[in-house]
Amino acid sequence: MAERSSTGLLMMMLDPSPAIAMTLPAEVREKLAELELELSEGDITQKGYEKKRGKLLAPYIPQIQGVDPSLQIEHRIQTSSQVAPPGSKQNKPRAANSRDECFRSDLHTEAVQAALAKYKERKMPMPSKRRSVLVQSSVEACTPPDTSSASEDEGSLRRQGRIASSSPYQAHPSVEHWFNRVIQGSSTSSSASSTSSHPGGRPHHATNTTSASAATVLADLMAHTQLDNHSAPPDVTGLSERSVHAEHPQVASVRGLPRGYTHTSVMETVDGTDKGDGEAMDGVPVNSRVSSKIQQLLNTLKRPKRPPLREFFVDDFEELLDVQHPDPNQPKPEGGEMRPLNGEPLGVVTNWPPSLLASLQRWGTTQPKSPCLTALDNASKPIYTLTYGKLWTRSQKLAYTLLNKLSTRNEPLLRPGDRVALVFPNNDPVMFMVAFYGCLLAELVPVPIEVPLTRKDAGSQQVGFLLGSCGVTLALTTDACQKGLPKAQTGEVVTFKGWPRLLWFVTDGKHVVKPPKDWHPPIRDASNEIAYIEYKTSKEGSTMGITVSHSAMLAHCHVLTQACGYTEGEIITNVLDFKRDAGLWHGVLTSVMNRMHVISIPYSLMKVNPLSWIQKVHTYKARVAVVKSRDMHWSLLAQRDQRDISLSSLRMLIVADGANPWSISSCDAFLNVFQARGLRPEVICPCASSSEAMTVAIRRPPEMGVPPPGKAVLSMSGLSYGVIRVDTEEKLSVLTVQDVGQVMPGALVCVIRVEGTPYLCRTDEVGEICVSSSSTGISYYGLPGMTKNVFETIPVTSSGAPISDRPFTRTSLLGFIGPDNLVFVVGKMDGLMVVSGRRHNADDVVATALAVEPMKFVYRGRIAVFSVSVLHDERIVVVAEQRPDASEEDSFQWMSRVLQAIDSIHQAGVYCLALVPANTLPKAPLGGIHISETKQRFLEGALHPCNVLMCPHTCVTNLPKPRQKQPGTEVGPASMIVGNLVAGKRIAQACGRDVSQLEDNDQFLYMQDVLQWRAQATPDHPLFLLLNAKGTVANTASCVQLHKRAERVAVALMERGRLNTGDHVALVYPPGVDLIATFYGCLYAGCVPVTVRPPHPQNLATTLPTVKMIVEVSKSVCILTTQAIMKLLKSKEAAAAVDIKTWPLILDTDDLPRKRIPQIYKPPTPEMLAYLDFSVSTTGILAGVKMSHAATSALCRSIKLQCELYPSRQIAICLDPYCGLGFALWCLCSVYSGHQSILVPPLELETNPSLWLSAVSQFKVRVTFCSYSVMEMCTKGLGSQTEALRLRNVNLSCVRTCMVVAEERPRITLTQSFSKIFKDLGLSSRAVSTTFGCRVNVAICLQGTSGPDPTTVYLDMRALRHDRVRLVERGSPHSLPLTESGKILPGVKVIIANTETKGPLGDSHLGEIWVSSPHNATGYYTVYGEEALHADHFSTRLSFGDTQTLWARTGYLGFLRRTELTDASGERHDALYVVGSLDETLELRGMRYHPTDIETSVIRSHKSIAECAVFTWTNLLVVVVELEGSEQEALDLVALVTNVVLEEHYLIVGVVVVVDPGVIPINSRGEKQRMHLRGGFFADQLDPIYVAYNM
Repeated sequence: MAERSSTGLLMMMLDPSPAIAMTLPAEVREKLAELELELSEGDITQKGYEKKRGKLLAPYIPQIQGVDPSLQIEHRIQTSSQVAPPGSKQNKPRAANSRDECFRSDLHTEAVQAALAKYKERKMPMPSKRRSVLVQSSVEACTPPDTSSASEDEGSLRRQGRIASSSPYQAHPSVEHWFNRVIQGSSTSSSASSTSSHPGGRPHHATNTTSASAATVLADLMAHTQLDNHSAPPDVTGLSERSVHAEHPQVASVRGLPRGYTHTSVMETVDGTDKGDGEAMDGVPVNSRVSSKIQQLLNTLKRPKRPPLREFFVDDFEELLDVQHPDPNQPKPEGGEMRPLNGEPLGVVTNWPPSLLASLQRWGTTQPKSPCLTALDNASKPIYTLTYGKLWTRSQKLAYTLLNKLSTRNEPLLRPGDRVALVFPNNDPVMFMVAFYGCLLAELVPVPIEVPLTRKDAGSQQVGFLLGSCGVTLALTTDACQKGLPKAQTGEVVTFKGWPRLLWFVTDGKHVVKPPKDWHPPIRDASNEIAYIEYKTSKEGSTMGITVSHSAMLAHCHVLTQACGYTEGEIITNVLDFKRDAGLWHGVLTSVMNRMHVISIPYSLMKVNPLSWIQKVHTYKARVAVVKSRDMHWSLLAQRDQRDISLSSLRMLIVADGANPWSISSCDAFLNVFQARGLRPEVICPCASSSEAMTVAIRRPPEMGVPPPGKAVLSMSGLSYGVIRVDTEEKLSVLTVQDVGQVMPGALVCVIRVEGTPYLCRTDEVGEICVSSSSTGISYYGLPGMTKNVFETIPVTSSGAPISDRPFTRTSLLGFIGPDNLVFVVGKMDGLMVVSGRRHNADDVVATALAVEPMKFVYRGRIAVFSVSVLHDERIVVVAEQRPDASEEDSFQWMSRVLQAIDSIHQAGVYCLALVPANTLPKAPLGGIHISETKQRFLEGALHPCNVLMCPHTCVTNLPKPRQKQPGTEVGPASMIVGNLVAGKRIAQACGRDVSQLEDNDQFLYMQDVLQWRAQATPDHPLFLLLNAKGTVANTASCVQLHKRAERVAVALMERGRLNTGDHVALVYPPGVDLIATFYGCLYAGCVPVTVRPPHPQNLATTLPTVKMIVEVSKSVCILTTQAIMKLLKSKEAAAAVDIKTWPLILDTDDLPRKRIPQIYKPPTPEMLAYLDFSVSTTGILAGVKMSHAATSALCRSIKLQCELYPSRQIAICLDPYCGLGFALWCLCSVYSGHQSILVPPLELETNPSLWLSAVSQFKVRVTFCSYSVMEMCTKGLGSQTEALRLRNVNLSCVRTCMVVAEERPRITLTQSFSKIFKDLGLSSRAVSTTFGCRVNVAICLQGTSGPDPTTVYLDMRALRHDRVRLVERGSPHSLPLTESGKILPGVKVIIANTETKGPLGDSHLGEIWVSSPHNATGYYTVYGEEALHADHFSTRLSFGDTQTLWARTGYLGFLRRTELTDASGERHDALYVVGSLDETLELRGMRYHPTDIETSVIRSHKSIAECAVFTWTNLLVVVVELEGSEQEALDLVALVTNVVLEEHYLIVGVVVVVDPGVIPINSRGEKQRMHLRGGFFADQLDPIYVAYNM
């Protein structure tokens, strides 16, 4: 095929004729190459580059009518870019040595640029970030030219070389101008057009006026500023620029993005140049930055996805059907079956030594002065040359010492065949070589590993497992290295995490002894015993040891000597790691076989001086150099100042990672520059190898008369289907690969299918290359199963017949055999990602990403690409280090362009793209990125990116089909109900004890009468004890004291307030006895009390408006309160929050005169209003319900019966006393039943978390009530202090029932952890239970003191989404535990009704809970926030069945289930399970989700998520998480949250908002107020740490 030449590069630039290229003087070519590099490194701008290049070329190019020479770039002439058919001669005249244009390696960069150009300008919302996150320190902002460009094994230099040579973006002229503009940071301001939409007029176009820097433009996609008396909302994006339009108080300024700010899946949203109707996009008012960004996101997502894959799995609960339908048009292999390929026969050499040690002995005794190895220091000076004589004697000394001088209890420590770890730093090859051969002479097995620098080195733990499994007890190392290892207090080297206990032995001269004259090491012929173990890290990060036998080691040396034409005494420069792989094979083993002299270049020297290896080749006139692509690239970057070096002595430049498809770029770029320095094109010899099969193929040196090197331009799309198609039309997505030469002498090679049975591939199919030869590894140490799979594969033909009786070794290289029997490698198994049935190679994706902005953005080209499995498919993740100076908007722009490039070139969506600060990705031992460790950190949320872009909407195409509601399936009553059965099931209804027969109190009692009666009958009986934060009694009230206080209040209301009967009075008190006294005072005076939580003095702005609202909505004509609160209500601070002039009359009740009321008010009927109960629901609706005197008494009576409350009892209450059951227990029940209540205000627990439990223990309380927030405070605050509490004699064994008052689904995890923690203090596991109430009936269920224990069932969460109840076993996948919400109260009847048809449902069916009882509330007083809240909440009837009973609708979904237990009456017990509030459910993809289920999953996903809340916006799911930890972790959460919600709920998260702890609002009952949070989010009031908009 074509040969190599440096002119390939120039021919592309110079249009007129290839001949001119040859006439350019060498120094001009050199300067041009330097310019290329400067541009690729970002040292000069595109403009500067063109100017300089124009100047250089001006004398050599005939001017074309005044056109600037810098523009004469060939715009991809068709003829040059087509692959010439093998036989045809192209008519274009060409220099003898030039190469086909189509093989130019920078094709890819150009392809990427062209692909990007195809995308129209689209906008997508940029994530918002808090300032402090922006300034995240990048570790060591500047570093020496080191830390490798990309992962070492993974594909080190992936495409920079090519990038270097392709900077003029060849594309259409318009495209070129567009790219230049983007690359120069969009300084051309015309690209940033801004639109301010005025509410009433046409938007004005500011095309050239806004010379806003790109940063401003991008940072604040949509800015929103209000200039009324409100303060401006906090800036969500965290960048301080704002656009302020003074004339329009509320203008959403939508600025266009710079051109080239593009994305694969983005719709035009508001384009500044032609549309610009900023007010309503899709009818959604853009009233804040957040909502406009989300609107952009929605518009983006409307764009159709890639042709949808028909692989929905049908979610039918029995199993998930993940159906993969292959694309009918996909290419299929068409060639015949390949024939196994034989290497040339292994030559017979007469004096070939019988073993490697024999040749060491031979050279050591016959040529002792001959140099073996020269070591260099970091200044590139030779520090020591080891001769063959020294190597022989020092190895003998070490062997003797190891065998004879190390003993434990008079037993020798080591026996022949034992494994020994070799821990040598990369800059000490001499000590390593001595130790390696010393072990071989002592018949020990060396296991070379990296030096562990810290206990947390990436992958170090896995190395420990390897050492443990090899039974290593001794580690050899150097003195200097031993001193540098971390030490324990004893002075010994610490035991690293996961490592076995090791004895460290230093091999320096003073520690080894000279063997006696008569001792000679055994030199045996090479056998199948293990010679050494080489470690290898798998894709998953586990470390395996590959065993190499003595005979294989010898055979491999023989093979390499023949293939490379090594001769005795040759000089070879080795830049590779000498501990493993090609560095060990060429630089330690084969070199000794041939008495060669190795110049070893340490990695540390390469970091300081990347040219060192070239200088050494020049100095020593080395014939062979062993390098990686990375080393070639580094030397390119540094070669500017070197004029006097020559590479003409080289006969072989072995490129050890030539199997990496992208090594071709480094080879080409290197040749372009160094051909002028004597490098001959034909000496570059790429080779392919793997740890298992050792060297697989190598390009032979030119003197061997082998066929010329080959190149293949392959279609990426074909490769993704595993098919080889030489690309013809589609120039964009191609992979250019070079061959890696011929197979090794004496080897048999074939290519087999990657998955399943190892069938031979067809000739045009990509498969895994397998080798059968005497020179491969023999096993994975201690892993027989994997060994069989890899080292003993038997390939078979399509008919199933084995192709040979010899076993083959899999190489994990993917490739094919090309023309002339050349081997081509297109990837590695380790980098293989199978996404939706198509194969992509991680290295190829890296190369595409790097080609997007050649070296300008990614720090040192450090990019890791891997796949993670989410929802039954692999998903591609790209992680890159960004340069320290990269701006926020550079990074976002780069990310969006990378997405496009990968989408168009690989037709694959990227699931997640993350940017981390420079130098923070885990490094492989010698530079490069440790991929498996990076993946591990990504999955654990420990990567700490500084930018993240998730694109689940574009790449997750296998969600279950959305559910369509079936119309017209309602069954009529007749077919449905028969007696008490619904379609064969018992109707779901249940009731508490019947109260009508109880003789409890025949005549009805008003609460005020009860109190008056108690004050006369038992005046001194204590009713209330109020505790303060210290746990001492702050206030008490006996029956008579309470009565007298109530009288004073009643008098004050009548005399000072001049109130009439039926007037509403707001009671604004802290929790305490005053609140109770004023409540009864109101009843005595005939007024209607409304209890209101007082405003929080430190937080008036948010709490005072609620007080004002309740006062206004309840139409209160008077406020009763304390002096302190009265001052607060009228203070200056209050005036800032509300209009204080409109308060009604405020009376303080601190010092009321002692007056008696003439007579206590007696209501004419029990149905009259007793009090109003106001509460804000979790959905943000303020609802007040009316409680009549009848309902109030009935409620107290039910609770009294259920909890067996009598005057002799004591109960402890730690609840807020303002609404619901909390109010009833605090203010009503003690007066009704006469028991004593110990009142513990929940607020006091913030200063003393043990207050409530200490009180329970001190007063030996049997029954206690608390809220979830109290329980949470105890679990979090006291979890670690149970021992201290025990010492303070806190004992909870007295508690029979502890009830959590709630209006939600029971929180099992919280109640269980509470029980578990306080079990040590005697709390019975059966004591904790929950209650259930709601607005229409504040107490429906309450465990009480008798009756069966609450039961727990497990539901299938997927069935629940379809409103079905399906019980499953505990622990089954997708199971959700539910506990019953206590026992149904006496007098209460419950039924489950269908939410749509309002018909009754059967047992275990999900529906709305309806309730009928004497203590139902009588109706809403007013509902603020939803005026049309239906009256049918309180009086509704079933559509069929029992159509007479009046029910109240609770608004909660749940189900009834008859259990095996019996209740007090001997009947079987019916358990009520509450699933969640209907108002809160989310309707997504046709299914019903309960926020708490999604939140539970999210909280589990990362240890730093303290709390989570979800809500929707149109059809987008928004997840807000509180981050408990450093802000660095904020972006880690984005991917984890997206993953877990996809995996467990089949939902794609639209927006992830990371906020500080405490931002999610929680009400006094401990319930999340999601709607309140939603409002705050859209009003930009959350001050989030980070907002990620998932694409």
